[in-house]
Amino acid sequence: MKKDYKSGFVTLIGRPNVGKSTLMNQLIGQKIAITSNKPQTTRNRIQTVLTTDDGQIVFVDTPGIHKAKNKLGEYMVNVAERTLNEVDVVLWLVEPTTFIGAGEQHIISQLKKVTTPVVLVINKIDSVKKEDVLPAIAAYKDVYDFAEIVPVSARNGDNTDELVKVIMKYLPYGPQFYDEDTITDQPERQIVAELIREKALHCLQEEIPHGIAVAIDSMKVRNKVMHIDATIICERDSHKGIIIGKKGSMLKKIGSTARYEIEKMLDQQVNLKLWVKVKKDWRDSEFLMKNFGYREDE
Repeated sequence: MKKDYKSGFVTLIGRPNVGKSTLMNQLIGQKIAITSNKPQTTRNRIQTVLTTDDGQIVFVDTPGIHKAKNKLGEYMVNVAERTLNEVDVVLWLVEPTTFIGAGEQHIISQLKKVTTPVVLVINKIDSVKKEDVLPAIAAYKDVYDFAEIVPVSARNGDNTDELVKVIMKYLPYGPQFYDEDTITDQPERQIVAELIREKALHCLQEEIPHGIAVAIDSMKVRNKVMHIDATIICERDSHKGIIIGKKGSMLKKIGSTARYEIEKMLDQQVNLKLWVKVKKDWRDSEFLMKNFGYREDE
């Protein structure tokens, strides 16, 4: 271990759809944070780990900071705000625009309460002309005293090496928290559940709001095949019909796309069985939320 080795915790914040999961996947080089163009996809603090020769960065993904509408929303906001003070660096991801809207203003007011260094990451620079990035930097410089401002394209990986260097600069010296081959500390079941949920959201597109959860009923290896039984939980009977689809066609589609991703991740053959259950208002029930892995005390 080098004596000038660094290690620390970093969190990514930003409005929904700004590309947090895409950036995470780009930096880690493996698909872990689930990506969806629906807001509120990320619900738990996914910890991903980036280990280099110079240090180790543990990313703690906060659920979005936004104004809460229900119990699930409140939980997500509390976790997010608490995380900001517990990490070594906060990365705030924004779009390359000079307009700083109400969502951004809300985040700025939260950041003003923390002492953690904040690095502003201007994402999606591949979507605008080079000369349009500077005015965006200038606009944000005026509203908060950032430690650094780094423009990147999470999708193409442009300038993400520079971002890693900047993060390292602000991390404390210290030993590794995880060994080299650890990429996430989330139990496999949870990642599998998230992958199934991601595929369901992709397949269903706009037909169902994000009121679905996935519970893993069992995961067992038999004869070198991973057998997974999972239940997709929705809020209404009408949703159940949509998720199953005509003659079960939609559920088949979700199952086969999810199985493909799970096999890639676990690197083994998977037999996936999916069921659909209706649990009305699960997002407002403390008991059901705990059941799906949302725990206030973590």
